[in-house]
Amino acid sequence: MRKGEKELLVVGDRVLIRPEDGDERTKVGLYLPATAVDNQAVQGGTIEATGPGHPLPSVEEHLDEPWRITGMKETRYVPMQARVGDYALFFRKAAVEITFENERYLVVPQAAILALSRKPAAEDLY
Repeated sequence: MRKGEKELLVVGDRVLIRPEDGDERTKVGLYLPATAVDNQAVQGGTIEATGPGHPLPSVEEHLDEPWRITGMKETRYVPMQARVGDYALFFRKAAVEITFENERYLVVPQAAILALSRKPAAEDLY
């Protein structure tokens, strides 16, 4: 995510979320029970950036002969389910609050996300 001259990179399987203030009903129409809102167990917000995903271990042709491996291969990742623009409902206690360019965000591991709400892409409408 770029703001001004600085860029914020999200690493691993984490997402950067612009939090929504807790209400009984979220902006996308999900209803949260009073217990979830009162004790702040669950919160929602819009995903602003995602990391590349969880890195996969390198699998080489010569596992029994590591001296034959030449050069570095590009790291491969398990793709993220979360996408920029999705609305995420997540466990609040797993989030880490940060401030970037005077704006408040939450960094949340993908495993702490309970549900995603996504607008259909234009090609999905036909």
